[in-house]
Amino acid sequence: MPSVKACGEAENASIAPMTKAAVRRPDVVRKIDVTVPAEGGIDLGAWLFVPEGAGARPAVTMAHGFAGTREHGIERFAQAFAAAGFVVLVHDHRNFGTSGGDLRGDIDPWRQVADWRRAISYLEARPEVDPTRIGLWGTSYAGGHALVLGATDRRLRCIVAQVPTISGYEQGLRRISPDALPTLEHAFDDDERAQLRGEPPRRQAVVNADPSVPAAYRSQDAIDFYLQSLPAGLWENEITLRSTRAARMYEPGNWIARVSPTPLLMIVARDDRMTVADLALAAYERAQEPKRLALIAGGHFDPYLDQFSLAEGAATEWFCEHLGDPLRRSSVIHRS
Repeated sequence: MPSVKACGEAENASIAPMTKAAVRRPDVVRKIDVTVPAEGGIDLGAWLFVPEGAGARPAVTMAHGFAGTREHGIERFAQAFAAAGFVVLVHDHRNFGTSGGDLRGDIDPWRQVADWRRAISYLEARPEVDPTRIGLWGTSYAGGHALVLGATDRRLRCIVAQVPTISGYEQGLRRISPDALPTLEHAFDDDERAQLRGEPPRRQAVVNADPSVPAAYRSQDAIDFYLQSLPAGLWENEITLRSTRAARMYEPGNWIARVSPTPLLMIVARDDRMTVADLALAAYERAQEPKRLALIAGGHFDPYLDQFSLAEGAATEWFCEHLGDPLRRSSVIHRS
């Protein structure tokens, strides 16, 4: 279970005190299954966490990273944010989990960004939500989406980018040896030619330790994370090959200097070798104020595991600071 804190309660002495906010918490949080209509007739499956109490509250919209679902360790964050008093929406990306999409396992970062805008619009329309106080939390690949959305959607009052993708190109240089690159590029080209002939996009594993099996990730921590026990039928260890090509072309770090004046919190793991810590730290230096860096121990997956309390505490504090006291009554009138 997540630690239950309200705005005003610090998680750790190394985290600065929160801004003035009542030390109160809702006694009950409702978890509701909802759907968000997106383009192309696709419905995004989502959880909506609604703290008990009257009045419109600030809200947080969340999504997972590359090939992840809401079942992959982020519900703990949602529960913690809701326990602090925020309405929280957690959606699955199209083609994953409970969301629609005929080409399962296909990942288009710009399509995911567009779908996330629709999720923001959905939150704005909820009667439980104050539409002037919406924040966004993204992790890993979706941490990169957070930078893009923070720079291009001023409806958002603050952003949290946890272990974010900064540069698909630079990450690719670190993770694929020069000797292996021609084979990968040949596979990309063959996939394109096959699609011209009417064949479906070719596929690869998300994780596999066997170097003879095409896979996005091979490290043991990635294998353990992705292959954790999940409800049956919600996730397969398979994506389209073209998803990897799209990831290698995705450069969300180019947007980081444009996030300002929207407040940006970056949570970076010191030993992250997946989205690569030094790329994230260099990108943080390019960001403009207001910004904050939470540097935590461990690797890419530790914010969901051993370092959860620090990662969640820093994010909860940021939302309290920039979205305000969740239990403050709102005078916003929602249109019917």
